[in-house]
Amino acid sequence: MKSEQLGKNTFSVEVTNISPNGIWLLADEEELLLPFKEFPWFVDARLSSILKVERPQPEHLYWPDLDIDLSLESVRHPEKYPLISSMNREN
Repeated sequence: MKSEQLGKNTFSVEVTNISPNGIWLLADEEELLLPFKEFPWFVDARLSSILKVERPQPEHLYWPDLDIDLSLESVRHPEKYPLISSMNREN
């Protein structure tokens, strides 16, 4: 007989601080900063929505109330993922 694992896998993440400059996260034992300059979607977000962060996969962060998905790689190296909007481009 094979035993099945009950429940679902969860990966650790929590908001540890919110400062005028950005949001501090702790993912496992790695401390990460999401500067508002690089992640402007959080600037006007409600505190309760920012605190409600999930980590459905090891390299994936999700804020369900804000419908924001981020890879940990984009948080670690935002310079590699510039904010570009197709709405501002001329066709």
